[in-house]
This record gives sequence, C-alpha cells and structure tokens, in this order.
Amino acid sequence: MQYQTIKPLRLGILGLGEGRSTLAAALASPWIELVRICDINESLGRQRMKEFDFHAYTANYQDLLDDPSIDAVAIYTPDQLHAAHVRSALEHGKHVVCTKPFIDDLSDALPLLRLAEQTGKHVFVGQSSRFFEPMMRQRRDFEAGVIGELITVEGYYHADHRWFLQKTWALEPSFKWLYGGLSHPVDFIRWYLPQITEVMGYGMLSRNGRAGGLHHADTMHFIFRARDGRIARVSGAYTGPVQPVMRDSEMSCILRGTEGCSQADYMDLRYAVTTRTGEEQIITWEHKLKHYFRFEGKSHHAGEYQNYLEYFARSVAEGTVAYPDMQEGIGTVALLQAMDRSLQTGKPVKPADLLAEFGIEESTVKL
Repeated sequence: MQYQTIKPLRLGILGLGEGRSTLAAALASPWIELVRICDINESLGRQRMKEFDFHAYTANYQDLLDDPSIDAVAIYTPDQLHAAHVRSALEHGKHVVCTKPFIDDLSDALPLLRLAEQTGKHVFVGQSSRFFEPMMRQRRDFEAGVIGELITVEGYYHADHRWFLQKTWALEPSFKWLYGGLSHPVDFIRWYLPQITEVMGYGMLSRNGRAGGLHHADTMHFIFRARDGRIARVSGAYTGPVQPVMRDSEMSCILRGTEGCSQADYMDLRYAVTTRTGEEQIITWEHKLKHYFRFEGKSHHAGEYQNYLEYFARSVAEGTVAYPDMQEGIGTVALLQAMDRSLQTGKPVKPADLLAEFGIEESTVKL
C-alpha cells in the first residue's frame, strides 16, 4: 500500500491543552480527518474553536465515544485519567493515541493489555520526541549501520522552565519533572537500549525550584544498565538558565558506536554524525521550522504531532504496529517508576521488580 493512497484516519481529540498541537496537526494533514474535539473546560473549548475556526466541539467525552464516524481518539488529559479514557475508547471500538506517560498506575496495565488484545484495536503512545527530524534521521542512520554497533546512548533534557512555576498544576504535590520532562530522553534510552535491568539515580530540588514552590526534584542524573551489560545515562534540569541554542539544544540524543557517533539536537533541528568512514557531517532543517513550531515561541511542537499522527494513520491502514505501542509504553512507565523509587531510596532499582508487584511478566511489556 502506498502512503499517498491511505484512507484518512477520522479522529477525535480529548483534551485541548496539549491537544492544541494535535488539533493543528490534524487540520494540516491530508492523512487525518478531524471529526470532533472535546474538553471539559468549555472556556478552553471556545478558545480553540475561535483559534482554529473549527466548531465541532463538545464538553462530553461520551459524544466522541458514541460517534460511529470516529475511527480513533487522541487523548491529552492529565496522567491520572489516561487509563480510564483509554479503556473507554477501546470499549467503544476506537483506536487510541495517548500522550506520554501512558498510565500512572501499573495496576491498570494488565486489564488494558487484555482489553486491547480482545478488541484488536491499535494503541499508540505519543512519545513525540522520536518524531522530530534530527531524531528520525539519526534512527535511519543507526538502522543502516552508519555508526556500527551501539556502545552506549546518552540523553538529556535541560530547559529553563521557570515559567512552569506560574502554573498552579505544576506546584501541586503530584507534579514531578521526572514524568513531565525527563520521560523524553528516557524514551531515547528505551528506543536504542531495551531490556534495562537496573537503574540508579540522584536528584535534588534546586534553590530556584524550592523558591518557586516545587515539591520534587527538578535536577536529576541517572545511569542505566541493560541485560547485555551496556550502560546509558540520562540527565535533566528544569529551573535554571540554559546555554545558547547554538551550544546546547536543550534536548539531545547521543549515540556512540563501534565505528561512529551521532547526535540529534531537538530544538534547533540539527544533526551531527561521524560515520564509519570517518566522514563528519552536520545537517540542519531550518526550512522546516514552520512545520515544527507553528505557534508563539517554541512551546508547542505541532510538526512532531503531525509526523506521528500520519505514522499512526499508516499503521492503522496497513495493519502494522505503531511504536511505541501499549506494551512499550507500559515498560517505559515501569522504568520511570523504578527511577522514582531510586531517587527515594538512594539505591539501584530493577524495573522488573516493580512489574512483578502487579503480576506483570517482564516479557509481556518489552522491558
């Protein structure tokens, strides 16, 4: 099947905060037909209708579920609601796109896995950072053997997000930068180095974060060990100044291989690679800035959402798996919770041990 000939995926969107990027992406894509949008906040719903001149809005999620013309629901609600909203979508015969982290409670994992298997519907975790141009190019080069065999991977996300301190939800005791920010570079680790058996990390709440009212660590460093003995590292810092973008792109993925090395830089759409022949290249995609960053500043990245929606539409049309799928999404949640436990205990933690507490076999979720 040719990508150009696929039937457009008819989409409903739940949650219009982060879902703003998905709304823009869906309206711009020839492979997506936006049917209806939903948010319990009617003021926000009116704002989005006016902003995008799209008026098929409802404040009732049930309206999306009961609409037979909707093929898939894209879910951008608070983390603690994901499981219930995914469950309802599957029970009503919808495919699902759900933003990361997929769920926040591993007790929901097995029931959702069984339900997805029963319904045969596609479930895709919107781990958006994989769908930026530099990251996609880096993956293609890796799979083509450009850097040889992977030795180690490093991911980081360092951003001056002090503006989050103005948001009341960021100051709630439940908010953690581990899930809200560090989950992006952690996904890079999962992408290239699956089967993480142990993680160890340290974190602290910085002076800025403490003064701003945060309750949990805003500065963290972690080391991972995989079953085959390879190691990786991740770091995040969120409430202090950062380097100029030409020096540091806020979020990057670095692969070190036996015959080369590559680095994908997120915010400035830059990719650098030393190939197995010793050739050094730096590639940028300035001409695609308007595709990726469509709103004020760079706080919403509609281009990556459009990329992954089109990838998902193709997977549904062709009957293939869209990754990260539900199993991978649950495995990532287990890893994040292991990281969280390591911060609390100051000791290494095995993600498989957390899964076992909920009767989940490691192989079931592609840990």
